[in-house]
Amino acid sequence: MINQVWLKTFCTLADVGHFTQTANRLFMTQSGVSQHIKKLEQQLDVALLVREGKSFSLTEAGSKLHQQGQKLLLQTDELAKSIKQDDPFVGIVKIASPGSVGLKLYPQLLAIQQQSPQLIIDYAFAPNTQIEQDLITRKIELGLMTQSSKSTELVNDKIALEPLVLVTASEIKSVNWNKLLELGFISHPDAAHHGQLLLSENFAEFKHIEQFPHKGFSNQIGLILEPVSRGLGFTVLPLYAVNAFDNKTAIRMHTLTNPVGENIYLCHNKNTFVASRTKYIKSLITGYLNAAK
Repeated sequence: MINQVWLKTFCTLADVGHFTQTANRLFMTQSGVSQHIKKLEQQLDVALLVREGKSFSLTEAGSKLHQQGQKLLLQTDELAKSIKQDDPFVGIVKIASPGSVGLKLYPQLLAIQQQSPQLIIDYAFAPNTQIEQDLITRKIELGLMTQSSKSTELVNDKIALEPLVLVTASEIKSVNWNKLLELGFISHPDAAHHGQLLLSENFAEFKHIEQFPHKGFSNQIGLILEPVSRGLGFTVLPLYAVNAFDNKTAIRMHTLTNPVGENIYLCHNKNTFVASRTKYIKSLITGYLNAAK
């Protein structure tokens, strides 16, 4: 059986890439790190590093051990967690979601933290691809995504549908194709995707978002509607983002003939021990997202 202490030292060294920094991270001496690597090589009877002065590179065997060793160390850590006291109102829950979902969900989870101060909510706003990767590498426990993951390591539960809405300044009473061309488009990172979904279902003339004059761009979810509220153009956004905008009297959501929305999936890594606190937060999320919109 591989010595877990030596393996942890080796994997940390492979991650950090420097003996001194590894020693500092593990509260060891540099010679102690070297001894662990040497003992591991002796135990496995294979060279793990190619030493090049003060630097090094991994051998093929070292690369394989690094990949498999990280998984083994994670599994060991999960086992340790599973046998410890598991209080649903104590500990950290790490969650990530796209911006619109986060604007609706994060304030409600903070209210839960206020009721149970030892239950800590770490919330990240991120795109689907980053959320998926962070779930696979177990940097977060829960992820909300607007597309189902194809990874065999993740479980996807469809829990809600978030409508997409066309938004203008409040003085615009109705819209048609010519009016949209006149107004021009306020863009954002998901504008092409959201516009394609909603506008293609409601305007026969629509082919792509570049048909509209470009009137501005913002990558801050809370500020995308600021230029819209000032009459500088229209945009298409998920409903939660629109509802979170402070100056609602300055904007108007337009009802279109064919409603369109994005599915929301609540995802977790199927190989991760799910703590009681994570199960508790997970049980609340569906209700929050399906409450009156």
